Amino acid sequence: MTAIIETGNHIAQVSDGRARRSCAERLSAVLTTVVEGTAPWALNEVEWDAAHLRALVDGGSTGSSLIEHACNKLGCGDLNILIERDRYLARTSGVRATIWTLDELLSSYA
Repeated sequence: MTAIIETGNHIAQVSDGRARRSCAERLSAVLTTVVEGTAPWALNEVEWDAAHLRALVDGGSTGSSLIEHACNKLGCGDLNILIERDRYLARTSGVRATIWTLDELLSSYA
């Protein structure tokens, strides 16, 4: 969920209007394939419940709290991506899940 929100935020910041629209159309098309069940992956449904928020505050499996991450410039969006991955891995077995990112700080936890 966070990756989709972050992607949408980045698209909204593209300065060229035509490129912004093209990217938005591509994101919309990908999301539509997920909704329709035709994407080459399964939807990972995430609940934002008390357990999720507790994991976010605690920093998940990173060993640092949300406060520590904020002080080190890792935002809630990136931290939530890590929490979503942790919760996904806890629900599945025999699956390897990594996070593809160009962000150096986030990739150090991926």
